[in-house]
Amino acid sequence: MSQVCVIAGASGFVGQQLVTALLDSGYDVKCGSRRPDQSALRHPAWNWVHLDVDDTSSLDNVFQGADSLIYLVHQMRETGPDLAGREQSSAHRVRSAAERAGLRRIVYLGGPQPQTKPSPHLAARLATGVALRKGTISTIELQAGMIIGAGSQSWMIVRDLALRLPVMVLPSWLSRRSQPIGIADVCRAIVYSVQLTQQKSSCLALPGPEVVTAREVLERIAAAVGIRPVMIPIPILTPSVSSHWIRWVTRADYAVARKLVEGLTTDLIADGTNFWDLYPEVERTGLDQAIGAALLSEPPESLPPWQRRLEYIIQRISMRAP
Repeated sequence: MSQVCVIAGASGFVGQQLVTALLDSGYDVKCGSRRPDQSALRHPAWNWVHLDVDDTSSLDNVFQGADSLIYLVHQMRETGPDLAGREQSSAHRVRSAAERAGLRRIVYLGGPQPQTKPSPHLAARLATGVALRKGTISTIELQAGMIIGAGSQSWMIVRDLALRLPVMVLPSWLSRRSQPIGIADVCRAIVYSVQLTQQKSSCLALPGPEVVTAREVLERIAAAVGIRPVMIPIPILTPSVSSHWIRWVTRADYAVARKLVEGLTTDLIADGTNFWDLYPEVERTGLDQAIGAALLSEPPESLPPWQRRLEYIIQRISMRAP
């Protein structure tokens, strides 16, 4: 009999990619969404269920008969001084319902641990992980930075900046280093985390294979389509001011973009226990490969004509690649 895995936040970017990975691995998947009817319009063959992290009855219903939970919920568009508190309350509610249902494992996809004081957005994500790991259920927290893949808000920002601006100014935060990771590796790590036999809870960094600055990410994206934008450093541009610039140039949600940029005031380099140390035989997706896959999977109908031309160029380059 297949194990039942619940995804809280299955309608999001990572969730939609993860459902397929879990189904391919033989799991029965309950796709949790606050609006399951709307979510089913996009993926009618999936098992959509009503799941609201602030509704205890929905949690009890969905967790019944399940083996594991993958927690992908984060209120990126929410504002207010107590974001971390509200997210911790949701995490406590989910943890309690999971304990009542007797779940074996919780996997939480969180954010990276910065080397200095975290932004409110990152602090809320880290606090959620702490709240989940304090329970009696074995919880694996995976701390990932930028996820490379079509549909990711952080990817959308760098993608649009790199391909839409022939000349761009570079605020100081673009010199910060991080370890972007491809969406395929994120899904693989989550599936592996569900399968881990350890009983204790763990907090593990989930880095990509390269340490790069945000500027280098922009340059690598541009190089993938054969362009070389002019980049002019302007150190006085703060993350707050830069978020307005991003608002007009990219398709990213402004509220989400602002929180993401605010988190780039320091390097986001994996420190401590690394998830991939558990699987040394796994070869992670290279940054250029992840960028190429993300560019090719961009839905053509969402792009203006001149960007569709770029997609055609990408495909031609891919066909000539060895």
